[in-house]
Amino acid sequence: MRAVVFERYGEPAEVREVPDPAPAPHGVVVRVEATGLCRSDWHAWMGHDPDVTLPHVPGHELAGVVEAVGERVTRWRPGARVTVPFVCACGTCPACAAGQQQVCERQTQPGFTHWGSYAQYVALDHADTNLVAVPEELAYTTAAGLGCRFATAFRAVVAQGRPEPGQWVAVHGCGGVGLSAVMIAAAAGARVVAVDIAPGALALAREFGAAVCVDASAVHDTAAAVTEATGGGAHVSLDALGSAATCAASVRSLRRRGRHIQVGLLPEDPAVPLGRAVAYELELLGSHGMPAHAYPELLELVASGVLRPDRLVTATVALDAAPAALAGMGTGTTAAGATVIEPWR
Repeated sequence: MRAVVFERYGEPAEVREVPDPAPAPHGVVVRVEATGLCRSDWHAWMGHDPDVTLPHVPGHELAGVVEAVGERVTRWRPGARVTVPFVCACGTCPACAAGQQQVCERQTQPGFTHWGSYAQYVALDHADTNLVAVPEELAYTTAAGLGCRFATAFRAVVAQGRPEPGQWVAVHGCGGVGLSAVMIAAAAGARVVAVDIAPGALALAREFGAAVCVDASAVHDTAAAVTEATGGGAHVSLDALGSAATCAASVRSLRRRGRHIQVGLLPEDPAVPLGRAVAYELELLGSHGMPAHAYPELLELVASGVLRPDRLVTATVALDAAPAALAGMGTGTTAAGATVIEPWR
């Protein structure tokens, strides 16, 4: 098969022929019809994830068709249209038994713990626990985002943030996850403040329901700008980018007893304004994807048109363009919205 491979962290990846994967006894091989370009893939390429070994094929946000199944798989057959949470849970550890597969103690992640979906085929573990059926009417380019950006934002906003209608939600960083969070929070009846430095990203945020947009490059203090715009601070604030600056700004954007949700991956642990957290009795929460069993609620909202993940896809590229697009995530040259790779183009 053809796949994007990098041999050294931070150095140009290339498209080459590599061996086709085979399914584990509990797993499947999926023919990848679409895979999202995610900042987490950029972190893997840069060497920020200790699970990544070289040479490596990135990619974890995917949709496609089951090509082959392992001998112990009972729920899936070749030809099924599927997506998968980027956390592939084992299904048997205490976390999984409690229904919290997104923090599985023995999880694997395509594109991190093993070769991923910037390829024509990808192997996925524990298929009966992790695969999610994709409705016929949902395009693969849309369904790919349900593996990471959209599902991650959905759980971060709805389950972790828990905003009530009319409350303020601040979203720091309007990439794929951030724009998804804007759309989801607005659909839940919250008033949304979107924060970014890119005019195109802020324009999309306003289109997706943001009531206020803050250009972080044009203000001295983004937290102060959010506090002013919300009349005292957000009830819920998400760092959807993952940097020391956006994490601190998110915490400082909150009103008393507000909730900070850390969604974006951080290259290293940042300094967090814990004095504010104590004085304001803030909740500081992480959010790490969404388990497969939680997808029906999300898929119902997509089917009804309440949520429109298709609107986030602003570019599709062939596999040959993926190495440059991946590198562009670190230089700010990627287009606003989400870019999706189609490996068979």
